[in-house]
Amino acid sequence: MHLLRPFVLSLVLFVILHAPPPSAATDTLRPGHVLAGGEKLVSANGKFALGFFQTKSSSSSSQNSYLGIWFDKVPVVTPVWSANRDNPLSNSTSPELIISSDGNLVVLDQGTTIWSTRANTTTNDTVAVLLGTGNLVLRSSSNSSLIFWESFDYPTDTHLPGVKIGWNKVTGLNRGLVSRKNSIDLSSGIYSTRMDHDGIVRMLWNSSIVYWSSTWNGRFFSAIPEMSAGLGTGGIANYTFINNDQELYFTYNIFDDSIIIRTTLLVSGQNRASVWTGQAWMTVNNLPARQCDVYAVCGPFTVCTSNADPYCSCMKGFSVRSPADWETENRTGGCIRNTPLKKCRADDGNKTGMADKFYSMPGIRLPQNGKIMPNASSAEECARVCLSICSCTAYSYGKNGCSIWHDELLNVATDGNEEMIYLRLAAVELESGKGNRSGMVIGVSVGTSIAALAFILIILIWRRKGKWSKPVVDNDNGSVGIIAFKYSDLQDATKKFSEKLGAGGFGSVFKGCLSGSIAIAVKRLDGARQGEKQFRAEVNSIGIIQHINLVKLVGFCCESDKRLLVYEHMPNGSLDSHLFESYGTTLDWNIRYKIAIGVARGLAYLHHGCRDCIIHCDIKPQNILLDASFVPKIADFGMAKFLGRDFSHVVTTMRGTIGYLAPEWISGTPITPKVDVYSYGMVLLEIISGKRNSIQHSSSDIEGQGDYLPVQVAHKLVHGDILSIVDANLHGEVNMAEVERVCKIACWCIQDREFDRPTMIEVVQFLEGICEPEIPPMPKLLYAVAVGGSYQSGE
Repeated sequence: MHLLRPFVLSLVLFVILHAPPPSAATDTLRPGHVLAGGEKLVSANGKFALGFFQTKSSSSSSQNSYLGIWFDKVPVVTPVWSANRDNPLSNSTSPELIISSDGNLVVLDQGTTIWSTRANTTTNDTVAVLLGTGNLVLRSSSNSSLIFWESFDYPTDTHLPGVKIGWNKVTGLNRGLVSRKNSIDLSSGIYSTRMDHDGIVRMLWNSSIVYWSSTWNGRFFSAIPEMSAGLGTGGIANYTFINNDQELYFTYNIFDDSIIIRTTLLVSGQNRASVWTGQAWMTVNNLPARQCDVYAVCGPFTVCTSNADPYCSCMKGFSVRSPADWETENRTGGCIRNTPLKKCRADDGNKTGMADKFYSMPGIRLPQNGKIMPNASSAEECARVCLSICSCTAYSYGKNGCSIWHDELLNVATDGNEEMIYLRLAAVELESGKGNRSGMVIGVSVGTSIAALAFILIILIWRRKGKWSKPVVDNDNGSVGIIAFKYSDLQDATKKFSEKLGAGGFGSVFKGCLSGSIAIAVKRLDGARQGEKQFRAEVNSIGIIQHINLVKLVGFCCESDKRLLVYEHMPNGSLDSHLFESYGTTLDWNIRYKIAIGVARGLAYLHHGCRDCIIHCDIKPQNILLDASFVPKIADFGMAKFLGRDFSHVVTTMRGTIGYLAPEWISGTPITPKVDVYSYGMVLLEIISGKRNSIQHSSSDIEGQGDYLPVQVAHKLVHGDILSIVDANLHGEVNMAEVERVCKIACWCIQDREFDRPTMIEVVQFLEGICEPEIPPMPKLLYAVAVGGSYQSGE
């Protein structure tokens, strides 16, 4: 579909293009000429190409050929239209495109017609021209305004600027999008987008079930408020909704012809907007925002988790029906049962002990089409009812009573749900542990939605800065619109930057207020080189993700040399103001413990929950902000580094803050996410003690160790005197078991060798009491720094 910001990105195909020599490129095919395989038409502006390209077929031994249009300036062939998507040429070596004797465009394979425009040309004097918009038109050679056929009337899975989505009321032509079958097969898939006669745009599964819709409110589509950000900007884009006697459609246009964008209905059923940065496709938006809101995206007997990769997993006792389909990103076939169910006579199970049993699945969204059983007044009765019906595959008992499901289970998801369902399995699946252990794969962190730059805003950045130093990571999960602000608007919002909240090495932060009394924090980046570098780093990291424990990027400003980032305002400021400054509120132990868990979850998501691992590189109390409920939000991603999942470390210059730097960083060796673990351990010590992490020698030194906090805590863990480390402002009102646990975790996090430190997933498990850490050894390097000696075991 298209819908505005959904300018959607289709999956890259893994295609092989046989490009013609540049001298052969023209934008027009005339009668008597042949466009053969390996040749192409190129639009006059050089943006689009038309020709034959190939993809691997479902069978690895063959390839399918298509006549299509793609972006000629993008290095990997990225089709935006295909003529014969449902009738590919298999292993053809001689496809040809010609204008036939009746004036139509025709694709031939060894003399056989494979595809034709089938237009009523009224003349055989026609030419085919590839326009700069990507529209292939068949028109009169003598009258360019007389068009007999155009590819824009027959979009496939991509909505380009200028394509109309909707109806021609005179001819009955209905233009919509249909997803492809999988990432390598361009044939029509199961998801579609259309505009109905009521003017509502709908996304559908199997042409029947609507899973997303939106209505035009006169200015933009109501489900896409980000569209309003582009209105009135003049010179970037405009959106058009027409409903008259002849037509009902929506379209958009981009005024800068150099911009390369696409909106694609993906194999996964999401409508994705993306912009080419010069290096990679950058996702602007996904509709629906959460992958698991697409109907039946994972197929039957699966669990969908939007922030997981992959987002589909089989339920316990089930295995993937077609691994080959899953590898090509089509998971709608779902999973099949490993062991058939027993016959459903309940008394048979009581005699043999082998009756079907139930496996509990908590924290999920219940499947649709459950049947309520009013006569089952308890969970036990509900289970018995299900066992007595051969087709019953699951039951649930909750506030609405007993519900059962027959046959296939669809749309089960883990996204922020609290329901419980009981899955019916053969007893052997539970007794032997047999079955698909992938079961319910739930991500390390709760919920992620891709934070995407509003379409207009991305374009502004792209136009003004050209290529990014690192492209934004493409994330399959949802998105939140981000606003592009004018500099004058931020001046007004901040009262000309009059209320400073703080300052750092890259600039200052000011309090502001948007219309509707929405408080914001505006970071104004100073210094052309460093400001630009941090601007890119922050947008590339926090700009593409959203998590309850990560600060939310509201928008940005990119005018001339001005670089500003707009964040949600955190009314309780930073953690350091409460730990170290007299004007901060003294945090009780319960809040401190929740802050420790929240920060750990945020880091665990950055390290393990994103497609690329994100290393924050500057974890410290100043970069942990607190909202009105003291929920912690990790902030300041100006130093963040991306680490691909195929790599174990990244080389970088020393950065961060003294006192929180891991030993390997100081020594100049490549870093891993464990540098964040080390910094987090230091923060934990400060949360416990209310003291800064610094070395101070005094007459009260214990055994000549100095007052270096990490060494003091490690020493007192062994000697059972942890209470003396706790912040005196708490007056002993703490949970000592939690304090000791946090001290152990902190000392494990600051171990000299990165391999001895836990992962942030393990830290979360420790803090939540799932696992209990052992007493850690003294960090030898820190001990040596503190006392100028070497640590011996047993001290």
